[in-house]
Parts: sequence; C-alpha cells; structure tokens
Amino acid sequence: MTKAKAEAPRTGKLARSAITGLAAARIGMAELSHRTRKRSPQAQAEHEAALGRILFGAMGQLRGSALKVSQLLSMHPQLLPEGVRRELARAHHQAPPLNRALVGRVFRQAFGQEPEALFDHFEPTAFAAASLGQVHRAQLAGHGTVAVKVQYPGIAATIASDMQLMRTTLRALAHTDLPLPANTVVDGVMAEIETTLLREVDYLQEAEQLQWFAQHAARPGVVMAQPILSHTRTQVLTQQFLPGQPLQAWLATGPTQAQRDQTGQHLWDWFMHCIFVLGRVHADPHPGNFVFAPDGTVGVLDFGCTRSLSPAFREQVGRAWSALLRPAGDPERDAQVLQAYQALGLARADVGLHTYRTEVAPALAEAQAWQVEPFTQAVFDFAAKRPPPLTPPADQRVLGRHLQQVPGEMPAFERMWMGLMHLLTQLGARVHTPTPWVQRPHPASSE
Repeated sequence: MTKAKAEAPRTGKLARSAITGLAAARIGMAELSHRTRKRSPQAQAEHEAALGRILFGAMGQLRGSALKVSQLLSMHPQLLPEGVRRELARAHHQAPPLNRALVGRVFRQAFGQEPEALFDHFEPTAFAAASLGQVHRAQLAGHGTVAVKVQYPGIAATIASDMQLMRTTLRALAHTDLPLPANTVVDGVMAEIETTLLREVDYLQEAEQLQWFAQHAARPGVVMAQPILSHTRTQVLTQQFLPGQPLQAWLATGPTQAQRDQTGQHLWDWFMHCIFVLGRVHADPHPGNFVFAPDGTVGVLDFGCTRSLSPAFREQVGRAWSALLRPAGDPERDAQVLQAYQALGLARADVGLHTYRTEVAPALAEAQAWQVEPFTQAVFDFAAKRPPPLTPPADQRVLGRHLQQVPGEMPAFERMWMGLMHLLTQLGARVHTPTPWVQRPHPASSE
C-alpha cells in the first residue's frame, strides 16, 4: 500500500470529465502508434497492456468508485483482452490511504465521536486498502483484535457520474483493433457493475450478508468473520479480525504442492456448496478478498458483493454444463444445451436447433470449453488452466443475433466463475472436481 496521503475523491464533474477525456485521447494516440508498428503477437500484447495502463491510470486518478469499476471489469469474461484485464486487476489495494483528518470525519458522521472513543485502541494507519475503503486494526473489549473498514468520504456520490464516465472511456476502445463485444453487451455489464457498487457502499447491507454467510456457509477449511453490529454503520464496518496472509505473500513463503492442493480444494468445495446448495455466492472472488493461514485455512473477506441464485437458475446451469460435457458427436448434446440456454433466457426463444448447431455453437465453442474444463477430469490441474478466450468480432455479431443480455444472476455468476478460475490458477492447485450437480457422461455413453 502506497504511503502517499490521499484526500477525498474528486467530486467535481469538470475535473473528473477532464481525466477521462485525456484517457480517451491517450487511447487514440496509442492506437495510431500501434498501427504504424510491425504486427506481431508480442506487439499486440504490449498494445493491450498499454491500453490497460491508460484505463487504470484514469481510474486511479478518479479514485472513488472508479477503482472498484476497474477491478470488476478485470473479472468479466468475454469483455476485454487479457492484457487489458491484467492491468485493470491491479486496482485492488492500489488506493492511497486517507489522512487522519478524513478518517475522523467519517467516524464523527457515523457515530458522533472519534474512533479512539469507540475502541480500546485504534491504529490510525490502515493495514489494508480496498477499492471503496481502507481497513484499520483495533482492539475492542470482549472481541479482542477487530478489523474496521472505513469507507472513503463522498464515494457514494460519485457512482452515477463515474459509471457514465467509464462508459465514455470504454467507447474509446471501440475505435481500436481490440476484439470488443457489442455495445449492448458492454452496457449490460456496466449496468450490473453499477448495481453492485450501489450495494457495496452500504456497509450495513454487507454486515447482514457477512452474518448470514458466517452462520450458514462455514465449511471445513473456510472461515468468515462475524460482524460487530454495535460498531457498524453505513460507512464503517467492524468485524472479527481474520489472521492470514494475502495470496501473493502466502505464495512467497513457498507452500508445498500438497498445501496448494489442500487450499484449492477448500475453495472449490466451498464455492460448489454456495452455488448449488445454498444458492447464495460471494460474487467478487478477487485474490485480495482472501487470506491464507499456515494450516491451510482460507479466510473470506468483503461480502459487499453477493448474489442469490434461484433454484431454477442453478438447475439449468447444471444441465447446461452436464450437456456440454457430452461428446461433440452426441445427438442430444446441442439440443440439451439449447434447451438450458433458453430456460436461462440466454438464447432467444426463436433460435431453432439447426441455427444453434450451425451458427451459435461454433461461435461459443471456445468459451464453453473453457467454462467446463475443470469438470473434464476427476483431478484438474489449475496450473495448466489457460486464460479465458476472447470471442472474435465475427462470432460476436453471430451471438448478438441469437443471444440476449440477461440482467441479474447470469452476469454476476459469470464474473464469479471467472474469478474462481483465476484464483485457483494462481494457486496452481490440483483439485478433485467431481460434483453431484454436474454430471459427466459414463464411458459407455460416450462411445
């Protein structure tokens, strides 16, 4: 975490518009420079990273909700190239800390007194930064060490304007040679992100979610902190302190393959249980939202972004994935996938089997294979998991004619699944993936 002191997010519309306008201009200049260079895979990767740095730089200057937008964009499959997403993923823990006066202001507004009057001891320097706030250690009688998340002042007021600014900036990418999806897809993703942000700035809502998960979702090897409601308000969340290290720090200690596998198995089993049994998921599985203890226990943090999954949704996802695991020549495969997609509202009702088989399935083939890949082996080695593929523009146009953007469960679920895959890949874990909710075909049925 950088040591530079920070003021509240810039709330002036002119100042924030100037930042994104400059970013759009820089994207245009980078594209012109790229077109004059010799085309090669390395040049393309460098170009993607450069565009990602421009976007991240603009969001870093805006601070406020823009850093969270950066993080969430990095976790949406089929939206941005890997090089861009990698740069945007830096958003977690990148916000500079608030100065002491602003921390005190938040507490006075929330509780009518300074933090030192609420806690036996309150560390004025944050030990961790999140995209919407920062976290302080404190001591509280009857609870021991606690973690206190303090929201950046004024952040809620910037959400609507930030989302519009980010949409404008992303449209600048449409003038590059990046394979971007249709505007309707981008608009749908941004609308889902805006809904997520509005929930995340309400720490009382997060405390309710945290309490629910701590009571219902505790599993072997996975722990969650209980919130302390007496010391929680809309802009301040106090919870039990979870010991452990962030992912990269834990990996730097050199855990054995067996330790990586154990930790990965805990995460896989927990997410499968949340998806298919509880029907409620942590929808922001960014590596920064987990801490790793020496005994292999994983602590799950930040429950501001959760999603409920209806029984019908869970059933159809299981059916779609089970069908996709059937051999390509199986005559029932495409019919079952199409039926599940239409039940989920993804495929238009007028898409027939012939159209799905000849147009939709070929355009979706790589994305579908990536999504269900962990289920293809009894023990899947995530160290070999490839990044999610990008759909070429021609295929995107085909999908735009036959698929539809579905609000609610699906965008958050896809982001969650991508985040889990990324997390397990970074762990390099080998995970036992059989699950009763996704059926692999028996050997006899695959002949």
